[in-house]
Amino acid sequence: MTTARDIMTTGTQWIPAHETLDRAAQMMRDHKVGALPVSANGEQDRMVGIITDRDIVTKCVASGHNPSQVTAGELCDGTPRWIDAAADIEVVLEEMQSHRIRRLPVIEDKKLIGMISEADLARNLSDEQIAGWAERVYSHL
Repeated sequence: MTTARDIMTTGTQWIPAHETLDRAAQMMRDHKVGALPVSANGEQDRMVGIITDRDIVTKCVASGHNPSQVTAGELCDGTPRWIDAAADIEVVLEEMQSHRIRRLPVIEDKKLIGMISEADLARNLSDEQIAGWAERVYSHL
């Protein structure tokens, strides 16, 4: 059985909710990632959301806001989704498909231990699994 732990990327970086979006963009650049989990202020174990590079562009910059004056916490909306490290790959795919998300934090013992992205799926799944996932995630964007 392939699990979330088997396919995730480790070394996921947090950004505190009070940090600005320009800082988030710098962290994404430095770590070569397109998303950061957002932690409650002072509580790195509590995820309040995820921000993506696309969020920064579409919800901040394109709306005429200054990324040095908007915080990561202000951009988070909705309930953060995550998956347990022991979850079977089929459960991972279902979670991502049903919520139409492209990145999924992996949690173990209430702590973030990694992230699953499209690249992780591409490296670890069959062409048929990838095609089915992509069809469901991208079909109504």
